[in-house]
Amino acid sequence: MSPVIKVLLVLIALALLAFLALEAVVIAGSRSELKKDPDVVLILGCKIWGEEPSPALRRRLDTALDYLEELEGRGCTPLIVVSGGKGDDEPVSEAQSMADYLIEQGLDAGRILLEDQSTSTASNLKNTIALLEREGLNNPHVTIVSNGFHLTRVRMLAARYGMDCSTLSAPMPDWPSRLYSTLREAPALVKSFLMD
Repeated sequence: MSPVIKVLLVLIALALLAFLALEAVVIAGSRSELKKDPDVVLILGCKIWGEEPSPALRRRLDTALDYLEELEGRGCTPLIVVSGGKGDDEPVSEAQSMADYLIEQGLDAGRILLEDQSTSTASNLKNTIALLEREGLNNPHVTIVSNGFHLTRVRMLAARYGMDCSTLSAPMPDWPSRLYSTLREAPALVKSFLMD
């Protein structure tokens, strides 16, 4: 075997090991970490289908609704922020679609703030911090709701931006979408670590 092929095989093996290590970090971080009752519940957006939440986004919303019901049973009624902008192929913003869904499920519209400018996880968090500051909430405790695969990156960025947060893991609708999202998340984690 030529030296060039040996070097190439070593590089491929190292790249594979690095990818597997990142996947292990993503999977290990896919759990909920609830520290205390929140002042704010932040639901992060993702793709919508027409004006309706996609199955993955619906899982985030339903998980948030269950959590809010549990909190209300303890007398805690946090503000809710739905965060997500409008993609080129989306007729409304993700935030509007989420707010409509929550209101249809009986949530009081007066408790919901829309952050409808974000196009990434980093901008979800930065724009929400700015929105809450405009509302007079400086450094509130925020529970961030997203699908499990996303939470390692969410925690990393929230810590970077100084957010006092907990995280709540929503399941994915099926195994193929869970596998696809988890595999995509490793490079997204690297990108966010370096650029966000």
